[in-house]
Amino acid sequence: MTGYVFRLIPPRPDFAWTMSDEERAVMDAHFAYWGELLARGQVVALGPVADPAGAYGIGIVLAEDLAAAETIRDDDPAMRSPFEFRTEIALMLRLVTPAGAYDAPEIPG
Repeated sequence: MTGYVFRLIPPRPDFAWTMSDEERAVMDAHFAYWGELLARGQVVALGPVADPAGAYGIGIVLAEDLAAAETIRDDDPAMRSPFEFRTEIALMLRLVTPAGAYDAPEIPG
């Protein structure tokens, strides 16, 4: 397994404070989806970040490879919604958890 950092970028910087009812329903489904991944051990940590430049979500994920990480992204209700969320995925060279350490199988370059 390899660690990946996910950054969910909402459609606008003030999204966390100005969600419509429809957007809130999508976020409820998003949190339920990520909660299931957390319960299965695929997610190490997650949550919203109050960045002064604009809030975003962060998740630390364990996946077999980038394709598996992209599948997690693609199945996210936020990404399937019409609200134009974006996700950045970055490989972690090393992820250290209470359960152990996970090294990237190869350094991209």
